[in-house]
Amino acid sequence: MKTCPFVISLPHCAGRVPVGIRQRMAISDKEIEDAVDHGTYEIFSGKIFSGPRVQEVLAARYSRLFCDLNRSPRNRGYKGVVPETDYKGRHIFHPGMYPDDATIENWIMHYFRPWHERLEKAVFSPGVMGLFDCHSLNGIGPVAAPDAGRKRKDVIISNNGGKSGQSDPESGDPTCPVHVVEIVEAAFLRAGFSTAVNDPYTGGFITVHYGRRLVRQGAFALQIEMNQDLYLDPATERCDFQKTAFVAGRAQAAFEEIARRLA
Repeated sequence: MKTCPFVISLPHCAGRVPVGIRQRMAISDKEIEDAVDHGTYEIFSGKIFSGPRVQEVLAARYSRLFCDLNRSPRNRGYKGVVPETDYKGRHIFHPGMYPDDATIENWIMHYFRPWHERLEKAVFSPGVMGLFDCHSLNGIGPVAAPDAGRKRKDVIISNNGGKSGQSDPESGDPTCPVHVVEIVEAAFLRAGFSTAVNDPYTGGFITVHYGRRLVRQGAFALQIEMNQDLYLDPATERCDFQKTAFVAGRAQAAFEEIARRLA
């Protein structure tokens, strides 16, 4: 099988925090680890288990909690590029230690922009057909989520559109044509996953920022969310080796089918 003509981004796969920034933080090491999209590196990078063979994988090196690669650098809200709270509502920084504008700009320059420069170069390289921005999510929607308390599907496919991938007037232009969404969903279904489209999430900054440009060039971008219940050990909240390898193999089969059908 030739390399699939796709780029994969993993913006939330890491939990590393530089020492100087870590000293500002009020949350524990375990709480920092909670913010990692567990399993995404193992399943989608192809570097640990039999993950998909793609043209390039861009994996984050640092935690989203001080520089979120999936937020606009202009977003300075409490859930912006430098968030004030984590996804359980805990304050990330000690009182008085949230960075000022100059520090935020410095973090963006050193941590955000270099990663996105590499991603942009990869995404717009010759022969690339699509970008998959890959994440993982809890099996049940948490309290602050749009689907709070609801059991989630195995794979969520998002293109900034409606429940069938069609254009949604409230969201703007989709990042992937409907027929490609249908091909991707069918491939994951055949690989044994249950699926949903744009439910509960429709895609983040990376999908929208790059996707609209890609669509104009005849390519696409999709956000993929993998359900952590498929492979996390509930006792340790860490990846179960055998389950994760099995999921990675099924994901590889899906990507290979997508590449064949789009060729």
